[in-house]
Amino acid sequence: MVNYKSIKLSPGLYFVSTPIGTARDITLRALDILASVDVLAAEDTRTLKKLLEIHGIQLKNRTLISYHDHNGSKIRPKILDYLEQGKSIAYASEAGTPLIADPGFSLLSEVINLGKNVTSAPGPCALIAALTIGGLSTDKFYFEGFLPNNKNQRELKLRNLNRYSGTLVFYESPKRLIDTLEMAVEIFGEKRLGVVCREITKKFEDAKRGNLKELSDFYRNHKVKGEIVILIDGVKDAAGGLDLDRTKIETHLKEALRSMSVKDSAETVSIALNLPRRDVYQLALQIKNSSD
Repeated sequence: MVNYKSIKLSPGLYFVSTPIGTARDITLRALDILASVDVLAAEDTRTLKKLLEIHGIQLKNRTLISYHDHNGSKIRPKILDYLEQGKSIAYASEAGTPLIADPGFSLLSEVINLGKNVTSAPGPCALIAALTIGGLSTDKFYFEGFLPNNKNQRELKLRNLNRYSGTLVFYESPKRLIDTLEMAVEIFGEKRLGVVCREITKKFEDAKRGNLKELSDFYRNHKVKGEIVILIDGVKDAAGGLDLDRTKIETHLKEALRSMSVKDSAETVSIALNLPRRDVYQLALQIKNSSD
């Protein structure tokens, strides 16, 4: 049965969220857009073709473009040219919501700068799905995406988030899961609660809950595959305001300033320590100026 309908679309770019596992996790509006746009762009054209086939959508003589991080600078001008011609274009990352730890931001920026229409067809997102089933607080969270590959940078990032009071969310690969959990135990402590969500919406979906030590021990003895989201509970005694030890704030800022700009350092530390961003920025400026 065909569940979509052909609709008249205004010229512009349509960011379409696609399933992160189960093919039926797609909205009817997303199917309508995929069936109706003039041009289809995808991070992985093979994945999009398969999705179209599953839902009975014919490509016909429409243009299908591959667009990802590695060819973006070359392909963006072609997409922008289609927009100038008054075409409607759908963009889908390989899975989930475009731009959420996926390609698309540079394209979005250039389309906005041209004054062209941009629309989202919202839908699946591993970040939101993990928060939904994780069992940790969802009223406040910080999404880091994938942690840095470099071990020192990864450690610095986690240390800067040590005092954050909301739930921390990370994407992770199976190969690096154990290393990240062991580092989290060292930085956040053995008793901090965590959740490892794996293969969300897929056949072998699993959410392993426990403290970080328990999770680290478990995955040290169990090899896993698939897409992974790690949730870590926020610190429960996080100090808000500027009454936190100034020396501690300066220590965090100095560590951050080794690899980040003043602005990014201030933002990272203010989030991690629950401090007013403006005040942390001023302190970061002072530290930066005194070291120059």
